[in-house]
Amino acid sequence: MMFIIRTGGEQPAGTGFAIRLTRCTPALVSGGKRDFFCDGDPDAARKQLLNVVSVHDGWYADDTGGGVAIWGQGRFWEIRDTPFTVRETSADGPLQSSAAADGDVVNVRQAIFGV
Repeated sequence: MMFIIRTGGEQPAGTGFAIRLTRCTPALVSGGKRDFFCDGDPDAARKQLLNVVSVHDGWYADDTGGGVAIWGQGRFWEIRDTPFTVRETSADGPLQSSAAADGDVVNVRQAIFGV
């Protein structure tokens, strides 16, 4: 399950989650300076008194032109270097069944449309 831990800039320490991507907190959002996209158990992070923000289906841009694509309310996710280049995906996401090996870059447009 993907979720965000929002902090004042410090990296969250704790158990039950792994940090997959970081970005500056968007200017329109209050309550922190740094967002950490985490994979794991959001309830475990909440019990450690971390500021957990739930994610919804959509695109969450990072600071470098990539970001996180999320669907299934956080259950499925892809970390992308660009909007069309997948770097990492959730273990139960649909790209796991493709011919790409671990660490390979997947051309999403080709995988979906064959172009």
